[in-house]
Amino acid sequence: MLDLTPDLCDLYPKQVRALQPIFRSFGARTIFYGEVVTVKCFEDNSLVKNLVNEPGHDRVIVVDGEGSLNKALLGDLLAQKASDNGWAGLVVFGAIRDAATISTINIGVQALGCHPMKTEKLGKGNLNVDLTFAGQTIKSGQYIYADLNGILLSEQALALPKI
Repeated sequence: MLDLTPDLCDLYPKQVRALQPIFRSFGARTIFYGEVVTVKCFEDNSLVKNLVNEPGHDRVIVVDGEGSLNKALLGDLLAQKASDNGWAGLVVFGAIRDAATISTINIGVQALGCHPMKTEKLGKGNLNVDLTFAGQTIKSGQYIYADLNGILLSEQALALPKI
C-alpha cells in the first residue's frame, strides 16, 4: 500500500479530520499510524528523549514545539531510539535535524522542516496535554494516520483498507 490517507478519507469521511498540509515527511517509513501520545515543549526536547526510551507499542508521539524552527526537537539518535523501542512515528510541529540519517531509519517522521541546532535539555514541557495546531486539537488516546498525502486524526482506531 503506497497511499493510506486518501483511502481512509473515502472509507471514513465522517470519522477522520485532516491536519493542514504543512508537514514534510522525513523518516524511512512514509506510512505510519497509531495511538497518539502528546508532548508540548518549546525548544527543549527533554520529554521527547524520555518518551523514545520507553516501549512504544506502535504508538505515535505528537510533539507541539509551538512551530519553532529555531532548534531541532528530534535528531537521528532519538529517532533511532524510537524505532528500536517500537514507536511507529513522530509528528513534530517544529524542526528536526539529521534529516539524511533519519531518512534511513525505520520510523515515520513528519515535521515542519529542519534546523541543525539542538535544543536545551532543561526538563521543561508537558506530557499528555491537549495540543492545537495545523487546524486541529490533538489529544493523547486519539489515532493518527500519516503518509505522503497528509495526516489524519480519528477518535478511535480505524480498520485499514485491504491491499
